Amino acid sequence: MTRRRTIVTAAILAGALGLTACGTNREEEPGAGGQAAGGCDTSRGTLIIGMIAPLSGGLSALGLGMRNSAQLAVDQANQDCTVAGYELAFQPEDDQATPQVAGQAATLLASDPNVVGVIGTLNSSTGQTVQPILNERSIPMISPANTGPSLTLGENFATAPQRVYDNYFRVATTDLVQGPFAANYLVQTAGKQRIAVIDDGKTYGANLAEQFSLQAEKLGAQVVAREKVGERDTDFSGVITAIRGQNPDAVYYGGEYPVAGPLSAQLAAAGLDIPLMGGDGINDDDFVSLGGRPGDLATSIGAPAETLPSAQQFVSDYAAAGYAEPFSAYGALTYDATNVMIQALASALAEGEYSEERRADIVAAVQATDLEGASGPVSFDEFGDTTNKVLTVYTVEGDGFVPVEGSTSSFEG
Repeated sequence: MTRRRTIVTAAILAGALGLTACGTNREEEPGAGGQAAGGCDTSRGTLIIGMIAPLSGGLSALGLGMRNSAQLAVDQANQDCTVAGYELAFQPEDDQATPQVAGQAATLLASDPNVVGVIGTLNSSTGQTVQPILNERSIPMISPANTGPSLTLGENFATAPQRVYDNYFRVATTDLVQGPFAANYLVQTAGKQRIAVIDDGKTYGANLAEQFSLQAEKLGAQVVAREKVGERDTDFSGVITAIRGQNPDAVYYGGEYPVAGPLSAQLAAAGLDIPLMGGDGINDDDFVSLGGRPGDLATSIGAPAETLPSAQQFVSDYAAAGYAEPFSAYGALTYDATNVMIQALASALAEGEYSEERRADIVAAVQATDLEGASGPVSFDEFGDTTNKVLTVYTVEGDGFVPVEGSTSSFEG
């Protein structure tokens, strides 16, 4: 899950997101007489693409970048008349990174017959709550950020994988890949052999820590301690005391930057001058402002958007749109997820008008996706998982994360 990169200028920071329809989170370009603002035929009406993500709270740096990137894709589709006969509206809902709130957002979106798809969620724990609610109404869901294996492969993902919901897809690779990828780097490249593993107990963090630990031990390293913290903890003295006696040469943390940053700072304050590594959930500049130190490490899904030829148009268009927030770690992936949904709509509705019964056709069109996105090739396997397994290692330099040269690759066990 995360990295925020300031890629916009001061002029861009002054930009605003756009008009919000009164009384709702829905955002759309106004049209009149069956014509959208770009001159497209919209006589068949308006279709809604929803989003569920943290737009407030500690993880909002990620959620706002997701919101903006999806909005960009929707705006461009309306300008290009991509879904013939229809105008698209975008309706982002704030889940506050909380499963209960995410469930309420999903129920709200699912109650609207004009909702044709949902982008999100950020967190795997919120994804678990949202999946069955949208599945009941056959609403396709594409996550740019969920990495928990059970979301696509079921609870017995290690031994007997089985698809859970046909309507669920993701363009982010899973912890079955990200955890071992991190272990390969930390053990084989960074040379760490005594690693303390800590997680926050949530779906994402616990899965990531477990997969990291299995691979680290397979490579001959010792996991000298396994500890847990709470996602709202601020004092880590007890955990630090527990691991200090094991003389670790690195800490791996499964969780997100609001805890990881202060944990890194407190490790150093306690005399443990060792790197902290985590997954995409810590890969954001806020990790550094909260206490992350030079030399700390994180993995993230895909390659840095700024370095990908396929992402240059997205980066340029995002800057030109004038959003107040950077696109952050999941911007390119969210842009791709939204365009997958839009292309599926265009394909499924090429013949015949939309009705709720057509949602199954949209799900089938998402499954058949084969396109070149900003993040690279986008397609899905039989479980709804992305076939793109590329990841990158980042390290803290100055006030943010930078990619480690030569680290971008697909995981090989």
